[in-house]
Amino acid sequence: MNGVHDMGGQHGFGPVRPERDEPVFHAEWERRAFALTLAMGATGTWNLDGSRFARESLPPVTYLSSSYYEGWLAALERQLVEHGLVGEDELATGRPLAEHPAPVARTLDAADVPATLGRGGPTVRDARRPARFAQGDRVRARNIHPATHTRLPRYVRGHVGTVERVHGCHVFPDAHAHGLGEDPQWLYTVRFDARELWGVDADATSRVSVDAFEPYLEPAP
Repeated sequence: MNGVHDMGGQHGFGPVRPERDEPVFHAEWERRAFALTLAMGATGTWNLDGSRFARESLPPVTYLSSSYYEGWLAALERQLVEHGLVGEDELATGRPLAEHPAPVARTLDAADVPATLGRGGPTVRDARRPARFAQGDRVRARNIHPATHTRLPRYVRGHVGTVERVHGCHVFPDAHAHGLGEDPQWLYTVRFDARELWGVDADATSRVSVDAFEPYLEPAP
């Protein structure tokens, strides 16, 4: 979707200033927000792509004024309410009000957390058809503007690049985020010249590589 979260290549947000020796969490509540997000994702009520779409869907003022984990927490609260797991009144009071908790398909035990994090969620799937593109092919990122989830950055849409690598078939986030199945698609790394993306004022020596799914691409003329 086109939203404030898609900030790549935009002016006015200032430089990125990495924090030296930055800790994983700056406060205990951030650790808890991460744990809650992980625990609720493990229930299977939604998937990782759905979580990303929830964060993308936050109002622009909320998104820009929130820290990283504030955004995670706001999106989690939205998902909990939308899926009927908690009520708005329960969020307001900070305690359960229903007589019985809403059921979930499964839970994540504390003892299983290290193995779960270590295993991750592999997205590679068997190919159902040959890849349309090969290494070295020139391709154009399609100029799409879906109102739903997409992993194609806005700043590359309509521009021409070169396929650097073919990664095989992976779960397609655009479908997966909305409960439409995995719909595996070929995934490519595509390299774009900076001047192709931003014109003659860009650094002529710079390149940007983007992982792009096959439905995002078309052959370049």
